[in-house]
Amino acid sequence: MSAAPVTWFVIINPTSGNGLSRKKWPNIKALFKKYEFNFQFEFTKYPKHSTELLHQALIQNIKHFICVGGDGTLHNMVNAIMTQNLIPTAEIKVGVIPIGTGNDWVKTHNIPKDFESCIQIIKNGQLKTQDVGKIVICNNSNKPIFFINLAGIGFDGFVVSKVHKFKHLGAIAYLYGTIISLFRFKNFKAKVVSKSETISGETLMILIGLCQYSGGGMQLTESANPFDGLLDISVARNLRKLEIVSNLSKLFNGNITKHYKVKTFKTEVLTVEIDQIKEPLIQADGELVGSGGFEAFIIPKAFSFYA
Repeated sequence: MSAAPVTWFVIINPTSGNGLSRKKWPNIKALFKKYEFNFQFEFTKYPKHSTELLHQALIQNIKHFICVGGDGTLHNMVNAIMTQNLIPTAEIKVGVIPIGTGNDWVKTHNIPKDFESCIQIIKNGQLKTQDVGKIVICNNSNKPIFFINLAGIGFDGFVVSKVHKFKHLGAIAYLYGTIISLFRFKNFKAKVVSKSETISGETLMILIGLCQYSGGGMQLTESANPFDGLLDISVARNLRKLEIVSNLSKLFNGNITKHYKVKTFKTEVLTVEIDQIKEPLIQADGELVGSGGFEAFIIPKAFSFYA
């Protein structure tokens, strides 16, 4: 007696890739049929709708999901997985068809942009399970925020707040956002504490990496590894505007972590304290999630995906 076919739940963000997801969905749907997927699908209709859709599917004991969208859509699905208690998180399996502005998370795992190649990867069933980061914001009574790529506070959060205006330009939107932010962002006073490090003073940004790329291909942490059970930290101290401009290329080739004002280390737990009234913005996986001080933790091997 053969096993029942796996049911896949496909979540499509129709606005991802400046509307490319909706435009390309008929082609993607035809490929699912070609490769004999047994699937249901839904388009998201409002922010974080993907979280609700995933929770509803889990109640129906569906454990296999496919994300058709960008880093933001995947971020919401990860938070849906991590905030439910019906099924152990690592038993929920996710495939990704990347259609977004930056598509940064997939770069680390060499997931291609070609739709058919992605579907073949999902069909072949080669699973990986990576770590998940968790942020608890001090001034916020809401639930914790989870991330699978990179989170940060300060300049990078400010850049994310500007990028939405340029998303129609694709990954270069982050470069535009960075240049505009140079003229408006002011460094902030922070204290960063881990088991091995305490760093205080004027700060440009504090980055917490799991994967290698963010901001449309920037490499801002030194040795990110989503499988090693550690957060990869970069603390960019009091860099001035001219220093950022002169090191702009190093944001993309990873050499920014070698700058004498950038401190890097690894840890399982991190505390960030903010010592000023105007609190800098926090981003996680390219999504604004709040502002002010927070604690960050690692949850080893909590997110299963096809790659």
